[in-house]
Amino acid sequence: MRIDILTVMPEMLESPLNCSIVKRAREKGLAEIYVHNLRDYTTDKHRKVDDYPFGGEAGMVMKIQPVDACITKLKAERDYDEVIFMTPDGEIFDQPMANSLSLLNNIIILCGHYKGIDYRIREHFVTKEISIGDYVLTGGELPAACVVDAVVRLLPGAIGDEQSALSDSFQDNLLAPPVYTRPSEYNGWKVPDVLLSGHEAKIAQWRLDQALERTRALRPDLLNENS
Repeated sequence: MRIDILTVMPEMLESPLNCSIVKRAREKGLAEIYVHNLRDYTTDKHRKVDDYPFGGEAGMVMKIQPVDACITKLKAERDYDEVIFMTPDGEIFDQPMANSLSLLNNIIILCGHYKGIDYRIREHFVTKEISIGDYVLTGGELPAACVVDAVVRLLPGAIGDEQSALSDSFQDNLLAPPVYTRPSEYNGWKVPDVLLSGHEAKIAQWRLDQALERTRALRPDLLNENS
């Protein structure tokens, strides 16, 4: 899978893309991730990528020209399944969306900044708009890192135990059950006996019961969506 990220703040992506599972996936050749500085594509001699909005509203707006130049160059080199724009008013990112994106071959992720981007970019280049929540951040770099992390960990071979990803929260519209490790007793706090029993069927039922109980208590909306 190839992911091209367009940004005016590439330094914000250096750490998230070079740690843990994402780093290992890149080293294994499972994910190619390239960060493009939009300042390298502007025709402005001062490398400016923003300008004042028409109509006199406060704030600055990302210009269309450098975004067009970068996307056009990338599309001339290969086909892309999606051109994604990270924006607070996009579709809320969730696990099913991460699953779908992980099946694609090539995607572009555009990170907004300043007051926003020239709307013509959204009209003529963007194919999918994604939000990670109903709040506003400085730019789309951190949301893009969240999407990349969620998607890359689903690629076959990205994590040691591929079955582990299938039991994550939200994969079946349920929160994950509690997990424990050694020692089985600490300060008088004991691991549930069923997990020490070795009885696979009983353990599986306990995990399902716990997942349902936690989901009812913490995220009942998930059960409503599932019904």
